[in-house]
Amino acid sequence: MLIKEKVDQAIGILKEYETDCWITFVRESGIMRDPMMDYLCEADMTWHSAFIVTRSGETHAIVGQMETRTVEEMGVYGKVTGYVEGIKKDLLGTLKALNPATIAVNFSETSEACDGLTHGMYLTLRGMLAEIGFEDRLISSERVTSSLKARKTAAEVQRMQKAIGHTLEIFSLVKDFIAPGKTELEIAAFMTAEVDRRNLVVAWDPTHCPAVFTGPDTAGAHYRPTERKVERGHILNMDFGVKVDDYCSDMQRVFYVLEEGEAAAPEEVMKGFDTIVTSIELARQALKPGVQGVEIDRIAREHIVSQGYEEYPHGLGHQVGRFVHDGTALLGPAWEKYASKPFEAIEENMVFTIEPRLTVPGRGVVTIEEMALVTAKGAQFLAEPQKELILIG
Repeated sequence: MLIKEKVDQAIGILKEYETDCWITFVRESGIMRDPMMDYLCEADMTWHSAFIVTRSGETHAIVGQMETRTVEEMGVYGKVTGYVEGIKKDLLGTLKALNPATIAVNFSETSEACDGLTHGMYLTLRGMLAEIGFEDRLISSERVTSSLKARKTAAEVQRMQKAIGHTLEIFSLVKDFIAPGKTELEIAAFMTAEVDRRNLVVAWDPTHCPAVFTGPDTAGAHYRPTERKVERGHILNMDFGVKVDDYCSDMQRVFYVLEEGEAAAPEEVMKGFDTIVTSIELARQALKPGVQGVEIDRIAREHIVSQGYEEYPHGLGHQVGRFVHDGTALLGPAWEKYASKPFEAIEENMVFTIEPRLTVPGRGVVTIEEMALVTAKGAQFLAEPQKELILIG
């Protein structure tokens, strides 16, 4: 069971970081969902609920009485306590018995993936802990929760590989649908119909998953498909992913629409394509545990600039998991909007996208997005990378 795997993993991470206790404190989690709940409970909780994991290996769940059976049947927590009137008595009693020197809770200034505790719930918890003199023991759980999200288990990787398989199959199918005169919206609808046929869901907002952008001067991957028509001599890109068992794929493929009489893409398009392929491979080779993401981004960015292109206006890659942007460490430049993320050390079992881009004037944008798993010896692609430009006749 995946949740049991992740809770056991959390115990090891708490030991590693010498953190005594980690609490995920929620209410009405179907409305305001802490991202960590995905690793702790199969169901949403209605009333104030506390999921407690300790570095000694003790695990507790304190929930509303009507939800105790749901949590007990998971078989994850050593003790499940149900309350009727309020959580405070049982929560404080449990913490007094544990007497942790540090209590990590889910707030973070720099990582949205680790910032699930609302300000109101933080004040509620702190007020309760003040009654037993524990309020100053609260610390950010960012290191713990970031590592828990980042370090993928074999089961998590397997789910993502299944999602990648479906994604690549749909890319292959849509190749035969693309033709001059087809609109971005028509191409996206073809792909969405195939997702529906497979009883899957897309990996992010369906208004722009898939993103389809063709030719020069498009809004790009973070925009919805439009009525713009495919034209000969243009580059066409797609940004697309699906979810399998709650885990995502996120990939991009690039196509070239041949002019009448052309048998291959023109030299300037092939130069752009080859530059992107090489930059991705250089980044993969450098992607290893202990390296900072800013260094990986620099390698890809410098190669693209060395070939005469402008820098891409975004980071090189992000982590993927239950969400397409799912983790703290980032392969990116030292820009204000990325805060400290590019300086986080890469860890084994992280999964990253690698997605540089460049513009070929008058033709469009060349961008490929691959997914790579960081291993002890380096990074490996989770699927065969795109090495050939896909030609549309």
